[in-house]
Amino acid sequence: MYKDTPLLELRKSKPEEAAHFAEMERSNDTQEFVIPYSVGQHESLIEGDEVIYLSVYHYQTLTGFMILAKESEQVVEFRRIVIADKGQGLGQLAITAMEQYCAQVLNCSKVWLDVFESNQRGWHIYTKLGYRQFKIGEHQGKRLIFMEKIL
Repeated sequence: MYKDTPLLELRKSKPEEAAHFAEMERSNDTQEFVIPYSVGQHESLIEGDEVIYLSVYHYQTLTGFMILAKESEQVVEFRRIVIADKGQGLGQLAITAMEQYCAQVLNCSKVWLDVFESNQRGWHIYTKLGYRQFKIGEHQGKRLIFMEKIL
């Protein structure tokens, strides 16, 4: 069964968290790596059924969020992770918890993602956690690295 760690907990996101998510995306050390959504876009997506929003709590404080999209019965697209408090290993803990969630709650066996080539921190973390490149693409003139992991 999926378990949160004592330090970190993933929860289904709530619409009232959307303003925090939009603010996190616009921080100087995040905005160059994600295409930010408005508060309204976050609220609509949280309330809809196209994607799964997971809020990341560290010691009961909202510190980030993730967006997942179930692509098929066995495959999840890991669309976004934003962690406000960088450099503490929380992103790595959150990704590991997300993988357990995907395997145990969503019954998926593969997670894939894309990361801008310029996002060296993200690329390094994904590689460290076992993700492997399977394709290269481009978005608005920026190179994208597509990575996947079998769970």
